[in-house]
Amino acid sequence: MVDATATHPPHGDPFTEAFGPDRPDAPADLHLGSFTDEAPWIVRPDELTWAPSVAAARWRIRRQLPELVRPRQLPPVGRLVSVSARVGAAVAAWAVGARKAGGSQSKADLSRRLRRCAEVLGPTTIKLGQIISSGEGLFPKELVDEFAKCRDQVPPEPFHVVRAVVEDDLGAPLEAVFASFDRAPIAAASIAQVHGAVLHTGESVVVKVQRPTVAAAVHRDLSVMAWLAPFLVGRIPVAALANPPALVELFAETITEELDFRIEAASMLEVASAFAALDQRGYVIPRPHPELVTPRVLVMERLDGFAFADVVGMQSAGVDTEQVVRTGMIGFIEGAMLHGVFHGDLHGGNLLVLPDGRVGLLDFGITARFSEVKRLAFLRLLVTATMNDIKGQLAAIRDLGALPPDTDLDAVISDLGLDRAPIDPTTLTPEEMVAEIQRVVKALLGYGARMPKELMLYVKNLVFLDGAIASLAPDLDLFAEIAQISMYMATRHGETISSQIGIDPRQVEMDLTGLKAGFGVDPDEVTTLTYRELQERRELIRSRFSRRQVG
Repeated sequence: MVDATATHPPHGDPFTEAFGPDRPDAPADLHLGSFTDEAPWIVRPDELTWAPSVAAARWRIRRQLPELVRPRQLPPVGRLVSVSARVGAAVAAWAVGARKAGGSQSKADLSRRLRRCAEVLGPTTIKLGQIISSGEGLFPKELVDEFAKCRDQVPPEPFHVVRAVVEDDLGAPLEAVFASFDRAPIAAASIAQVHGAVLHTGESVVVKVQRPTVAAAVHRDLSVMAWLAPFLVGRIPVAALANPPALVELFAETITEELDFRIEAASMLEVASAFAALDQRGYVIPRPHPELVTPRVLVMERLDGFAFADVVGMQSAGVDTEQVVRTGMIGFIEGAMLHGVFHGDLHGGNLLVLPDGRVGLLDFGITARFSEVKRLAFLRLLVTATMNDIKGQLAAIRDLGALPPDTDLDAVISDLGLDRAPIDPTTLTPEEMVAEIQRVVKALLGYGARMPKELMLYVKNLVFLDGAIASLAPDLDLFAEIAQISMYMATRHGETISSQIGIDPRQVEMDLTGLKAGFGVDPDEVTTLTYRELQERRELIRSRFSRRQVG
């Protein structure tokens, strides 16, 4: 059973007392959302002039989506030719140049050329680059580092273009709305760029302004992707497992919602509300302005803090970076598990750390939502994982949509070897490791396995959190932290979880055998594992693959 009286108490939210809604001087809207404690304005749902149009905007997007992702018999030839020409030229220049040097230099050169190519091709390819940039551990480091520039270092629109969009959407001259408006953007990305400004009433704000031609460009590129996706099914094992048409559909859903900032503002309030309901004050969401939100302009409260990558700055200021990691893990898990909603695009550019250690969460263009059925399946997945209940986990994964409803779970367990002792990957030769991966992928494809859309976003965020631990808390004992988080969930939410899925986590006998197997370590011999040690194991595996490729 989970021991609620263990020596180390379960992690709670250390910010609740200091920043919660029960203080006499707390802003009146803190019971509605996890906002800052110095409100530039108060969020009152019935006074949000843009809110009534959100439902209709979402309905229009859903109605357009089937046509946007419908596979065509013929591709948009002009766009396909231009993309192929750009990418081909970039690869050709690399092939006759830095490729000969090999190693990191070759990868860095190719990554730089592909990033520049993405910037020229426009918002859709830039957005794909942003997705790659959050895939630390999945893609080469050189590619991840280069595409990280696509988060906020894309060439900006000229100021006269920005002015025209703002004035057109707000229906007033720029100077009539803002006392000052910075001509140079704070950051520029694929869909929009953000500028600092000050309202005539004195509040410092951030103004997110959409690029004027982005909608047409996105729709055009989605038609190329929709044409290409069916050709990848079954041809590339990993791509088949990810389900390319579903990936295109997911990408289309997220990027088209990003084109209407009223939806983003509503998502900000939805996530802030979930955190408030959970009494989690470690995350801070900026307040959207009650009036100055349109499809292409979003005015919001300005947050200032440390860049998420500025570990030295945080630690010098006394910020507990291990607590930052805990805030990220608990808040991320709780929101998805109990409310079915979570930020769908975590990366360093969308996070900052306030001087008091709270995490500011930015850019809600991609906000993921589980249906109630899938939320309950996800909840079962987390609980059964702590029990090392393999069949329970597979059943939950099936109910999330990763396996067909009639899948024989016992056969899957047998075919994948889940009922056998785990294999330590560091003991395998590269050839043995490749063969094992191929065997597992082939078996999964044989069962019709697919990665559900919501789970894709969740896993993508986990990959980012994995990298965050590496930089912020490399000596964190992963097994101890997971045990503490499980204890926290059981003691805080045990009654709710029990009523929803019929399993009382407070009565669960925690078994980390399966978790340890996932890390490839001996469940009986290894009792602690820091992230630094895990990285060393990964580096050993990577080096073996590198030697195999060189040989």
